[in-house]
Amino acid sequence: MDLLESGKLLVKSKIKNIPNSPGIYKFLDNKNKIIYIGKAKNLPKRLQNYTSSSGLAIRTQRLISSIKELEIITTSNESEALLLEANLIKKFKPRYNVLLKDDKSFPYIQIRMSDSWPQLTKFRGKHNDQDLYFGPFASVASANWTIKMLQKVFQIRVCDDNTFKNRTRPCMLYQIKRCSAPCTNEIEKINYKKSVQNCIDFLNGKSRSIQKKFSKEMEMASKNLDFEKAAIFRDRIKSLTYIQSSQQINKDNFIDADVVVSYRSSNISCIVVFFYRSKQNWGNQCFFPKHDLENTESEVMDAFLAQFYENKIPPRQIVLNIRPKNLDLLQKALEIKNKKKISFKIPKKKSEIAIINMAVKNAKESLQRKIFDSDQNNNSLTLLRDKFNLGFAPTLIEIYDNSHTQGTNAIGSFVSFGKEGFLKNRYRKFDIKNKNIKPGDDYGMMNEVIERRFSKLVKQSESDNVPDLLLIDGGKGQYSVVRSKLDQLGFHQLAIIAIAKGKNRNDGNETFIYNNRIIKLEKNNPLLFFMQRLRDEAHRFAIFTHRKKRKKSFLVSPLDEIPGIGRNRKKTLLNHFGSAKTIEGASLEDLKKVDGISELIAKKIYNYFHLNKNFL
Repeated sequence: MDLLESGKLLVKSKIKNIPNSPGIYKFLDNKNKIIYIGKAKNLPKRLQNYTSSSGLAIRTQRLISSIKELEIITTSNESEALLLEANLIKKFKPRYNVLLKDDKSFPYIQIRMSDSWPQLTKFRGKHNDQDLYFGPFASVASANWTIKMLQKVFQIRVCDDNTFKNRTRPCMLYQIKRCSAPCTNEIEKINYKKSVQNCIDFLNGKSRSIQKKFSKEMEMASKNLDFEKAAIFRDRIKSLTYIQSSQQINKDNFIDADVVVSYRSSNISCIVVFFYRSKQNWGNQCFFPKHDLENTESEVMDAFLAQFYENKIPPRQIVLNIRPKNLDLLQKALEIKNKKKISFKIPKKKSEIAIINMAVKNAKESLQRKIFDSDQNNNSLTLLRDKFNLGFAPTLIEIYDNSHTQGTNAIGSFVSFGKEGFLKNRYRKFDIKNKNIKPGDDYGMMNEVIERRFSKLVKQSESDNVPDLLLIDGGKGQYSVVRSKLDQLGFHQLAIIAIAKGKNRNDGNETFIYNNRIIKLEKNNPLLFFMQRLRDEAHRFAIFTHRKKRKKSFLVSPLDEIPGIGRNRKKTLLNHFGSAKTIEGASLEDLKKVDGISELIAKKIYNYFHLNKNFL
């Protein structure tokens, strides 16, 4: 019996025990790995389609041939099944599903109304009911730019609570007219709340009314000969005008909508999402969902929308250029999940079609760049194969590097590169844990990183995660350490190339080591530039990760080491004294005066700083 018939029989044998209810089904392969997740209004009827003797697409035949197990989860309705399917696809990334790759959370602007002096800040994460959120923004840069402009116009504080409570005089932002300095009472609370409300109104699309309000204030100040105040409102009006032109605010924009368009070429799809809020264009993001040739644009759009909004709050309107396969079901599912009315729309008005055409043009250009970059990457990988006589063109390269400051805050890391370019979701970092490694021992650090990385791959037994080439930033020593460790773990065939700089450590004088052979590349060789690009990205990521760890270590307070001092007491002490250094110099009597600090706790703190720490 061939694999196709075996797969059909497996599905057929399971159907008789499956209830006639909505839900999702999972197909697993011989490694117990999920290879496909589907939804159904009636599970047995849907699964019956996989047992058909004819008319199956080639892709479906490949899928059925790989099935070794079938699992189901029933749901109360089809909408719930759709949302569960999207959630599980994003989690397990089955090879036969349409996959939304490189998905991420988008930044929002948060106005912390829960604070007596509301703060303006950038925010990612779960929203609460007390504060106000505006977004999403397509990028951090877009959110930061908007916050900067809002500071100029409305002068709302952006500092954190600790800084706010411990200021004794206004900071530089007050001097350059980007904050009204509520921290030192330079503005009355009633006027500050007016500024906050104006900011909220602007973000809700009432930019014209805000501008008229500022114009009246400017004219009134001029009549009263208060030219300084008039100049302030003049500058605010200028900033508002600049925001409106930069954010492309116009009457034809959508009020509260995501514009989602798809463009397909060479069996690659590009989906672009434009975020419109309060008639403002808050930027766009491009996505390249993974799919098979047999998947129609309607199917790809359907899968994309379900996965994209699985962890995001959709706007009131979603504007499309292609109708999703299960539009009514998708709309119902999103409305139930988000408890609000959501409409899908394919525009017919001329002004709206113009926005769609602009978005499609962006998608087309992004896809062309993607295909060009992919061709360039394929050429570089072919050059790599030929120059080093690898015998294969690599499809997944991992590039390793270490970073530390005189042995402290040591980390190891690697970045990944494939035909599509750098694979950010496959970047990894390792905090060096082995206490026996001497500070600055690069060989010991590399040995630990390789052991931890590939020991995990041995346990997982997932060939998809194993790279076919390693690039090591280092010379013969690092090469020998990595080769020895890989051989020990059973990865004898895994190719390694070490890249070492010359004596003067200048680009262009690199030496490459492969199979104990030393190879040099000409300074104008395109392959040399490609290898430098890989090495430099690994170095950048290692330095970035190390600096984050070092910064975090600087923020550790000595109060964290005192028994009985938890988060709340630490916050109370810092709010009272301003800094850990001031607490260290405080007398026992001063410590007792702090609300919530008992005499026993005060003595512990005092003894920690003034007596031998072993006293505790």
